Amino acid sequence: MTSVLERLAAVPGREGRLVHLEVRPERPAVTAPWPGWADPAVVAAHSARGVASLWQHQAVAADAAHAGQHVVVATGTASGKSLAYQLPALTRCLSSRSARGARGATVLYLAPTKALAQDQLAGLAALGLDLRVTTHDGDSGRDQRQWAREHAEYVLTNPDMLHHSLLPGHERWRSFFASLAYVVVDECHHYRGVFGAHVAQVLRRLRRVCALYGASPTFVLASATVAAPADHASRLTGLDVLPVTGDGSPRGEVSLGLWQPALTSFAGENGAPLRRAASSEAADLLADLVCADVRTLAFIRSRRGAEQVALTAASLVSEVDPSLASRVAAYRGGYLPEERRELERALRSGELVGLAATNALELGIDVSGLDAVLLAGFPGTRAAFWQQVGRAGRTGGAALGVFVARDDPLDTYLVTHPEALLGQPVEETVFDPANPYVLGPHLCAAAAEQPLTEEDLPLFGPTARGVVDQLVRAGLLRARRAGWFWTDGRRASDLADIRSAGGPPVSLVEADTGRVVGTVDAGSAHSTAHAGAVYVHRGETYLVSSLSLDEHVAVLARAEPAYSTTARETTDIAIVSETSSSAWGSCRLSVGSVDVTHQVVSFLLRRQPSGEVIGEEPLDLPPRTLRTTAVWWTVPAPALDAAGLAAADLPGAAHAAEHCSIGLLPLFATCDRWDIGGVSTAHHPDTGQLTVFVYDGHPGGAGFAERGYAAARAWLTATRETIEACECFEGCPSCVQSPKCGNGNNPLDKAGAVRLLDVLLGP
Repeated sequence: MTSVLERLAAVPGREGRLVHLEVRPERPAVTAPWPGWADPAVVAAHSARGVASLWQHQAVAADAAHAGQHVVVATGTASGKSLAYQLPALTRCLSSRSARGARGATVLYLAPTKALAQDQLAGLAALGLDLRVTTHDGDSGRDQRQWAREHAEYVLTNPDMLHHSLLPGHERWRSFFASLAYVVVDECHHYRGVFGAHVAQVLRRLRRVCALYGASPTFVLASATVAAPADHASRLTGLDVLPVTGDGSPRGEVSLGLWQPALTSFAGENGAPLRRAASSEAADLLADLVCADVRTLAFIRSRRGAEQVALTAASLVSEVDPSLASRVAAYRGGYLPEERRELERALRSGELVGLAATNALELGIDVSGLDAVLLAGFPGTRAAFWQQVGRAGRTGGAALGVFVARDDPLDTYLVTHPEALLGQPVEETVFDPANPYVLGPHLCAAAAEQPLTEEDLPLFGPTARGVVDQLVRAGLLRARRAGWFWTDGRRASDLADIRSAGGPPVSLVEADTGRVVGTVDAGSAHSTAHAGAVYVHRGETYLVSSLSLDEHVAVLARAEPAYSTTARETTDIAIVSETSSSAWGSCRLSVGSVDVTHQVVSFLLRRQPSGEVIGEEPLDLPPRTLRTTAVWWTVPAPALDAAGLAAADLPGAAHAAEHCSIGLLPLFATCDRWDIGGVSTAHHPDTGQLTVFVYDGHPGGAGFAERGYAAARAWLTATRETIEACECFEGCPSCVQSPKCGNGNNPLDKAGAVRLLDVLLGP
């Protein structure tokens, strides 16, 4: 694959774009025999599919799980983690049936996405075993759900359904929970931030319900990219978990390229030079690879971008061979279930050679046979980077991974500092199960499932008693001699939005037909589905005519506008409390609780494809206030005066430093740029000084700000280095401009930001 990458880089006009190439050698397999306890039918089924023996880590993990030890399998992508938990689970299911074939032991498999559960279902079905297996998710019909409750031995679902359906209805699932032998938590690294905190509490509720029916299942967790796997798995489940990290699977040679698009002759906001868009570069590379019959998956950061890359690549390959255009497609969240299933099937079968996808295909879906992966922009964490790169070469052959940098501070830093990306371990996941905004709703849900008792509270953590008392004062729980009862008329599980989307998704309804085109989560509806927004779905462009926040519906119609839209919003922040601080000379670094108020006030119309702003339209949407956690730093006026920073320069300097620090925080915490936000001001009323805030974009916080506070010296030093090293003159998207700025990237002062950070960091 190295020669393929070198050919791509040698195309005229692409000189200098491949800034780093690293080749990782192939790795031989380390095998182990099938264990004597394994059911012969399970062994025969795998043998028939070419699995003659186990890899060593599979045998170690399977033996431990069979013995009742909670296990986390933390080995690389395509290392057969599924077999490590399926072997003991399937053996238990088949061997525990009664003589009359009645259901014996049961297994609950949890995946973060429905697509991954469907993929596991296909793999289990292919074994040809006499196994009663089914999915239980939002796509399942009533008959299928009833069959799962009454007959299924192996149920594949997700934390959302466990939270909203299985646990609240546990009495109907009584026989299933009473026989539950294994709980599989796949791709467990995905559970981080507020989502991870919610899932941790859902799993504690699951353990409580199982105990109610006399069961104590063994938990098996799996991930290719989790740091400190034992700590992560224990925090997620509340149990002692054995880590299995030695990888005995073979791996083909992997060629990794870091690619930086060239500067263009176009100028963006404030006249800053622009690099060619990573999505445009990825579309060109995808087309070249498809023409060379290299099966390629291109990961694109946005839904709209995935659609556009697929359209552009299809157009380019049709110029070479018109028949190839149909072998390129897009895949993203928001598609209807039948559309997703068909695309997954076509990708596996080889009917599709090129696919532009969002991270909906990042997880361990079996897409064996892929040769190359393109990443249009850093996916937010090193863990996600390796997950995406690992989609290529899954049959043990050579693989190609190309990271195409966006015009963004973090991407620019990584392609110019390869050791920060390729030479560092994946980040430790960050989540706080004790977050009261998370814990409170789950204690209500637990009380609705079975009244809470004093004996239950340690399961939910040391802060549970205090939160229960708050819930009693709020009238959500009622204290009785036997414990605490849920007495509200609502469904308790509805209090917790475990995806932290801010409410139910908004349906996109076509005006002429009433057809549901897709969905957007409630948190992004204000900015992506407002009246006047341009929305792209499967290559078709729509114009939103209205958004009803009460009905959770946006009405749209097909259109072909010559522009795209970008929302603008205002943000205010107030300090609620400071939990920790440290002095940096005369400056101060703090972390604590804040109230952040957002309001989308207008949207920009940008001519396509140039991105030129051609108009702005006002919007009348309500403000939204978020209580969360922030890290902030202050610089007193005397220190600013001593550094020669004039008062007129301070807003632009602080704003530029804020933008770049937000862009670099994902290097130090397991977050995405879009998980966090920031506010900067030359004089904040709560501090009386120049203040820069970076906050978690989730109620109660997600742990990212705390990680930034802990790593502040390295984080802000990298921020300063990125700004100073950028080759632009006055600031550009590679250093201080932000794609999510609600103020149109104005004002920004690149030189002032460097001087301001010098004052903060000291000599």
